[in-house]
Amino acid sequence: MIKVVLWELFSTFFIIGLVSFGGGYAMIPVIEIEVSQHDWMTTQQFTDIIAIAGMSPGPIAANSAILVGYSTVGISGAILSALGILLPAILFVIIVGSFFIKLHHHPVVRSMFYGLRPIVTSLVIYASVSFALSNNIISKTISWQTVSLLLVFGLSLFALLKLRWHPAYVIILSGLVGVMLYS
Repeated sequence: MIKVVLWELFSTFFIIGLVSFGGGYAMIPVIEIEVSQHDWMTTQQFTDIIAIAGMSPGPIAANSAILVGYSTVGISGAILSALGILLPAILFVIIVGSFFIKLHHHPVVRSMFYGLRPIVTSLVIYASVSFALSNNIISKTISWQTVSLLLVFGLSLFALLKLRWHPAYVIILSGLVGVMLYS
């Protein structure tokens, strides 16, 4: 039974790593769907894992895979999930990197990368909206919690974009506000 779950973790994260483009945040919706379909954890548990993965050093997709694997089967799940999600990127970088140096000025290559930008942006936005919906940040009813969450979001975005605060400061400050408001 455990061997089957380990294989599912490795193969699932390998496929995610193989077909997902745009970085870790663009992979989150795909990971969420797979985690839900395999019933490895609840939406709330996954959301908590993404929060931890986002605050941890390193790429969020790899951190998420490691935490999902660990939460599902332990250390062996974490190792195989990490290997699964990272192996396609390692192979891709080695193979493409050897050709890219020669081809990066070619018009077709430039056009392809230009064409991928909108889908990457839409995947990141989808991940944001999906988390907002799953955490009841966006809901049909307006409560003081909904208003306060939207206010923290707006102020965080303002601090990042306009004031150019370091994301670490915004994360720490938002966490402190969360302790004050929701404890």
